[in-house]
Amino acid sequence: MSHAHPTRPGVPEPTLTSDTHVPRRKPGSTDTSATAVIPAQNKGPAAHGPLRGLTGFNAAAPVEAEALLLSCCHSLRWAERVAAHRPYPTLDALLAAADEAGYDLSRADLDEALAAESSALPHPDAPPAARTALRAAHAAYESSFGHAFVISLDGVRPGERLDQVLAGIRSRLGNEAEEERVIAADELRRLARARLAFRLTEELTARHSGP
Repeated sequence: MSHAHPTRPGVPEPTLTSDTHVPRRKPGSTDTSATAVIPAQNKGPAAHGPLRGLTGFNAAAPVEAEALLLSCCHSLRWAERVAAHRPYPTLDALLAAADEAGYDLSRADLDEALAAESSALPHPDAPPAARTALRAAHAAYESSFGHAFVISLDGVRPGERLDQVLAGIRSRLGNEAEEERVIAADELRRLARARLAFRLTEELTARHSGP
């Protein structure tokens, strides 16, 4: 079963997300909920001070800019490439560059980035049945593909996220390994763009874990 390479967008769509990210070599906890930040799959590595908005990002030292980028997608080559092309005139220009670099991830880059992803912790109010179903679904996916399930839920209403995640896992469990790598790479690219837009648009620091 094959999966065509996604078409590169000409102009990135505006996006906000409350996803957060922290590098880890193995997937962590494996459940989430409709009201959790999904897939807020980690908290970001500490940067050296606040990077407020696009102006701050453009003016930051390379190590600070790369730390913020690594909190969005944990591929060092991706982060270095995006940081190296500063200054960006607009947020859209930065997001377009992040997209372009995301399309060009090598196999090793993708492995590095996926190894840092993990599933969100469940909301305390999540029903026990939902927690159990998601835990089992995430475990089955990770057993099949060796990394955490990644999906961009940008634009999905909170009340629909649980169903979206469960449906996504169940659908993608039937993929061949190489097909799933293509899909995971595209979802990771979308997550990276959404995380980056959120951090800079909301003027967060790289230490901020989101709401």
